[in-house]
This record gives sequence, structure tokens and C-alpha cells, in this order.
Amino acid sequence: MFTGVDFVSFIRSNPTLAVFFTVAVGFLIGKLRWRSFTLGTVTSVLLVGVAVGQFRIEVPEPAKTLFFLMFLFAVGYAVGPQFFRGLKKDGLPQVGFAVVVCLLCLGSAWMFSKLMHYTLPQAAGLLAGSQTMSAVLGVATDTIRQLPEGADMDLSAMPVCYAVTYIFGTAGSAWILGTLGPRLLGGVDKVKAAAREMESKLGQDMSNSPGFDPAAREIVFRAFRVDNPWFDRRRTVREFEQRMQREGKRIFVERICRGGRLIDEVTPRMAIRSGDGIVLSGRRQYVIEEEEWIGQEIVDDRLTDFSIMTLPVVVNRKGAKGCSVGSVLAQPYMHGVGIRSVTRAGAAMPVYGNSLLDAGDRILLVGLPQDARRAAAEIGFADPPMTPSGAPLIGLGIFLGGLIFGWILVAKIGAIPLSLTVSGGVLIAGLVSGWLRSRRPTLGGIPEPTVWFMNNIGLNTFIAIVGITTGPTFVQGFREVGWSLFLVGAGATSVPLILGIFIGKFLFRFNDALNLGCIAGSRTTTAALGAVEDTISSNVPSLGYTITYAIGNTLLIIWGVVLVLLLS
Repeated sequence: MFTGVDFVSFIRSNPTLAVFFTVAVGFLIGKLRWRSFTLGTVTSVLLVGVAVGQFRIEVPEPAKTLFFLMFLFAVGYAVGPQFFRGLKKDGLPQVGFAVVVCLLCLGSAWMFSKLMHYTLPQAAGLLAGSQTMSAVLGVATDTIRQLPEGADMDLSAMPVCYAVTYIFGTAGSAWILGTLGPRLLGGVDKVKAAAREMESKLGQDMSNSPGFDPAAREIVFRAFRVDNPWFDRRRTVREFEQRMQREGKRIFVERICRGGRLIDEVTPRMAIRSGDGIVLSGRRQYVIEEEEWIGQEIVDDRLTDFSIMTLPVVVNRKGAKGCSVGSVLAQPYMHGVGIRSVTRAGAAMPVYGNSLLDAGDRILLVGLPQDARRAAAEIGFADPPMTPSGAPLIGLGIFLGGLIFGWILVAKIGAIPLSLTVSGGVLIAGLVSGWLRSRRPTLGGIPEPTVWFMNNIGLNTFIAIVGITTGPTFVQGFREVGWSLFLVGAGATSVPLILGIFIGKFLFRFNDALNLGCIAGSRTTTAALGAVEDTISSNVPSLGYTITYAIGNTLLIIWGVVLVLLLS
């Protein structure tokens, strides 16, 4: 049985166990919520790490770097398609706006740091926490270590400042954009009206129409016995489906049983005769409504014995990217196929008839296997969950990004080396890899669960190690920065958001609802996007979130380098 001393010695000699414990408990605490307040996973992991760090556990530096670089590459890989998509003509206004907001974030952190005479670690922690960009901790650390005096600099204040300012950075951003923002734009009712106006321009909400499947159970396959006199004349499959479409019902004939013979390959010119058994597919309410008109529903195991496929597809074909959802659904290759969801840069997109699909969008098709595969080939390429991991892409991407931007492309201003550091290089490598993957499926992809692991576990393991290693000096660092740092952080968070609201409205002339989504994306705060959508009861803001999120995620991380150089 271990004594207290034995236990401490054991933990100190096995720091990996301490890291795993920190991440696990941090995730559990991060899920706790009191009303609308939650610490969040990252802050919880950091604070648990600080507590564990009181045992004075030494974690090898390469472990922290490994997980941080995994996280950066995953971030770039996820937003790469939208980052480069934003550089096209129609995306440039949102790119320009995101750049302006990110510059305001940098300027705000720089201004408050100068006013309060913060050290480099304190300033970096302020930027990371007030703008909720945890990756700044790693990037700023790399940059500080490259300075002539950086090798001996005490960095313990950096996570302290981050922890104190992160809480308002998250909760405050959600309150400013979700509650204060609509009022600054003229009131909640005015912003709701702006959202409805944009929805009307985007056309019909396809999530409530026959052509879109918001949940797998909404698309049904049912068998009927044809006995309506309308079929006494020779009626073809095409005639029947066109009649349904004229009534606003997207219904398809999937199978026919005639004289005991099952016909799987149904063609548009094939006749439907009285007495035939047919299988119809479509949204539940439309298929059920046709029972009295077509004939009695029947139970025939042979007719309905087939599998339905749910197939993830990445958009990259010319016939789909840049086209509206409505025009894609109207194509012959979408016969019998529904769309369950559209995801862009990890965010669920609202789907309207005139909403455009972008290269790199991930859509979920639902239908018979042969129909879903046919549609996938015309839209882009199938990307099922069991795609083999692109380990070479990850390894070479991280290596080449760090090598090129951390060693080859290095300039000097006096004695100060100027580069994006290895961290910035890995981020850019992730951006390029994600973009190339959306255009060249043969490059080898990274499964979504792997991206999630690299992103969430990579970041939180890095944060856990930061907390453990700085734990012994955390309390002393908190005394040095004082409670005033919370107010300073609130100011650094609020200034860019409030200015961004007016800049988006009067300079860029964005729709009010879209404007709030663009600000949330530029600040990479998903919590604020959710707060805005809840307030105005619309998902229009997410249309402005993805491009700005890709730009913001990149620039805010790089600002960790820039801020250190500005203050050094």
C-alpha cells in the first residue's frame, strides 16, 4: 500500500498519468453548467492542471510540442477549403471584414498591454484569453524563446493571464453579440426582420421541402397496390413522378412488382399498370397522403427488402460547387436521393433553395446505394467515415510546414529573428493540405474522428501540460497580475466586438443578421454564434460564419507572433 510520499514519487516518475488524469477531469468539469455559465473544457483542463502541478511534476517538453503541432495542423486542415474559398471574388468582403476585426483584436490587446505595462508573457496571455485563442500560448512561447533574452524569461504569467481573461472572452462575447449586438443594430425585431429578408432572397427553405431530408426517419419507403383508374391508360414512371412534382411532392418510384416478378432497375419510360405493386420513396407525409389516390398500402417483404445508404460526400465537381441547392436537387442524377445535412468548415449550414454549395462542403446523401453513389460521383467524391487515415499527409505536412517556415524562411530585424515559427508553419501546412484534399481526393484524407482527436485532445493535452508545469508558480503569478486583469480582459474582448458591429453595418453594409455571424466567425467564437441564432430565431448568421472563421482562426494564431514582436 502506498504512503503519501510513495504516491507523490510515483506520479512524479510517471508524468504521463498525471496528464491523462488532468485531461479526463478537465473534460468532466468543462461539461458542468450553472444556468448559462460554464467554464468550458479548455479553461477547466488548465485549472485542473494547475492543481495537479502542485505536486511539482516535470513533463518532457517534446510531449507538449507534439500535441500542440497536432492541434495546429488539424485546425488548418479543417478550415483550409474555406480559407482559400474566401480569397475568391464573392468571398472577399467577408475576408476583408475578418481581417479588420482580427486587426482590432490585435490592436486591443496591444493597447491594453502598453497601458498596463504588461510583460511579454502577460500580454500574450491577455491576447490568448480575451480573444479565446488558446493556440496563442504555444505560438507566443515559441517566438519569445527565439528572442535574445527569451531563453531565461519566466513564462509562468502567460497561462495565469489566459485563465483570468478567457472566462469573459467566452461568456462576454456570447452576451455582447447575442444580447447587446441586436440592440446596437436597432433592436431584436429589426435584426429578425433582416434575417427574414435574407431568407426570402435565398428562396425556399429546403430543410422543410420534399427535396431535403433533415432526419433519416423522414425519408420513407412504402409499398402500394396500384388500383386507381388514372393508371388504366398507359402511364409511365416519369408521368407519375412529374404529376407528383407539380403538386409540390418529390416522390420517386423505386421498385415495381408485376406478375410476381420484381423489377429493381426502374427507368423513366417504364409503364405502371393497375395491379402492380410499387415502392415509393419520399418524405413521410407526402408518401402517406398518396395511399388513397394510388391504392392500398401492402406488406410485401420482397418489395421492401433493401438497404438505404447514408453517404457523406465532399463537394468538388464543377456541376455542383458554386451551384444552388435547389438546382442540384433538380438534376436527374439526384433522382431518389435526399440531402440530410450540409456542413462547411465544421459548421452546420442552413439550406435554402438559393443557398450555394462551396468546394469542400460535406453533404450527407440518403437513398438507395446505387442512387446515392450515382449522385456522389456527380457532386464530388464519397468520403465515408471509415476512410483510411492519411498518416503520410499528417506527418509530411507537419514536417514540411515546420521546416519551411521555422528554418528556411527566417529573416532578422537586428538581433530579432522574424519568422512564423514552426507553429505558424504547421498551421499553414494544414491550410494547404485541407484545401488540396478538397480538390484531389486521391491525396488521402484524414477521417473526421481523427481530426476531432487531433484538434480537441491535441489542444487540451497541450493546455494540461502548460497547467501542470506552471502550477507551482500559478498562485504567485495571479498575485502579480491582480484582479484588475479581469477588467482589462473584458475591455480587450469588448472593444473589437462593438467596433466590429458598426464597421460591418456602415462600412461593409452587411445584412444585420449576417453581420453578427461574420463577427462571431472572425473571433472564432461558436458560443456567440449560437447565442445570436437563439436570439433572432434564425440560422442566417451561420452563412457569415465559415469564411470569417477560417480567416480568424489563422490570423489570431499568427498574432501570437506579431504581438511579441511589437512589444519586444
